[in-house]
Amino acid sequence: MKILAYNAGHDGSAVLLQDETLRFCLEAEKDSGSRHALISPNLFIRSLELAGLPDAIAISGWHSRSNDLIARSDASYMGTGSESLVQAMTTLMGKSIAVFHSSHERSHIMCSYGLAPFPQGQPCYVLVWEGKIGAFYYVDEQVRIHPVGEVLAEPGSKYAFLYGLADPTVPMFPTSVRMEDAGKLMALAAHGAERVPSNAESELIQAVMSMPSVYGGSHFKAHKAKFKSSPFCNVGLRSQEFKDVAWQFSAALFDRFLSFARTHLQRKLPLLIAGGCGLNCDWNSKWLDCGLFEDVFVPPCTNDSGVALGAAIDAAHAHIGRAKVDWNVYAGEEFVDDLGAKLDVSSVPLNLDDVCRQLRDGAVIAWVQGRYEMGPRALGNRSLLAAPFSAETRDRLNHIKQREEFRPIAPICLQEDFQKHFQSSRAASPHMLYFQRVMSSSLAAITHVDGSARAQTVTSEDNPRMHDLLLRFRQLTGYGVLCNTSLNFKGAGFINRMSDLIAYARERELDGFVVGERFYML
Repeated sequence: MKILAYNAGHDGSAVLLQDETLRFCLEAEKDSGSRHALISPNLFIRSLELAGLPDAIAISGWHSRSNDLIARSDASYMGTGSESLVQAMTTLMGKSIAVFHSSHERSHIMCSYGLAPFPQGQPCYVLVWEGKIGAFYYVDEQVRIHPVGEVLAEPGSKYAFLYGLADPTVPMFPTSVRMEDAGKLMALAAHGAERVPSNAESELIQAVMSMPSVYGGSHFKAHKAKFKSSPFCNVGLRSQEFKDVAWQFSAALFDRFLSFARTHLQRKLPLLIAGGCGLNCDWNSKWLDCGLFEDVFVPPCTNDSGVALGAAIDAAHAHIGRAKVDWNVYAGEEFVDDLGAKLDVSSVPLNLDDVCRQLRDGAVIAWVQGRYEMGPRALGNRSLLAAPFSAETRDRLNHIKQREEFRPIAPICLQEDFQKHFQSSRAASPHMLYFQRVMSSSLAAITHVDGSARAQTVTSEDNPRMHDLLLRFRQLTGYGVLCNTSLNFKGAGFINRMSDLIAYARERELDGFVVGERFYML
């Protein structure tokens, strides 16, 4: 059975689920599209080209104002019961096709459930925390979803709002919360002091968490003017006062959810995490270490990039009774060579030892292999790579990426060396979704100010070419670790065509790039 599924909102994506296997996940922001983009007509047509006529179409619900490319979704944003999965029939090019509409809320839950490494029928808890939803659920043996309770409305939008409150460039009148601010706040929170909050900090934290709504229609709206008397309004992002309150707010928000879990989640079951807040590695690590759960799973597409897949899984469960998926994170499209003979850059056959020597000597190299990654994290197929030893390398990478200097750079590491260099309760971290304590002072480029890192581990089965590169780098330097950050223009998704890659490499002054079996030198 072929199920072609779409996310109608931001982080738009098209997914093909066939015979319980993820065949592709095409994302609107990838191939240098705008971050968090909606599905374009080109992406819609491309999904049909790759899939052919499906047996069913699944659509993840969005707001009533959504400009849904396929049809106005009959399922809304919210809803967890069976009535929130609506089935109809349509005819497409002479073929009768089932159409499923799953709510956004159900789509998040079913994505995390379907990708989790636990057998169908294993009961579990699910935490959905994102821009609008902040709630726990129980999924029973029959894959029925039971709401446990809402903890806090709009945790993600309130978290991102705090960053804009301190940023003098954000106007006082209501404006959309910038979705990228949540990740920046996570980085700044590591610079804050771990201590009892001051009265002013406590007042701000309570006021932001108690805001009746930051959510307006299909956009998050920041009501900054309501906080103009706060000492933290426009205080400056690099001020220690704001770094401290960022730490306090992050800790307080997590503690609110943890307190609810301690009180209301009575069984020691696996916890599945869905929603954009699942990209916060600090919080993920705290869930892993809190002792309440048998295990914790966070999918690599935990943000809205995964809800199309969740809708497909929901439809598959309704249609054939199966809610588990065989999947690989490298589910995007192959790299596009749109230049061919017009390419005017010299290259040589790929020799991993040559690449490693250049990396050791300070080069920054773009690395492109196979299909691009599903979700927002570059996991070794659309990456910028560099040696992990110098803080100056971190600064250069942030300059290349046009990012703030306080943003950390993540490491990619041989799984067999993971616990040699990083302190972790787990033997692996394949999707770069947890923090670990760095155990070596030699890894300055990937060590954040608080001594942590957001490592990705690699095996020869996960990504054989990257594993081989890391092995060669270890033979040369003693460390099977590299800097790894996403290959993208500022404000855009991964680069996925040669013309964009060459323009980026020249504009940002890279030292070279690898595509498949060729090493290109600038």
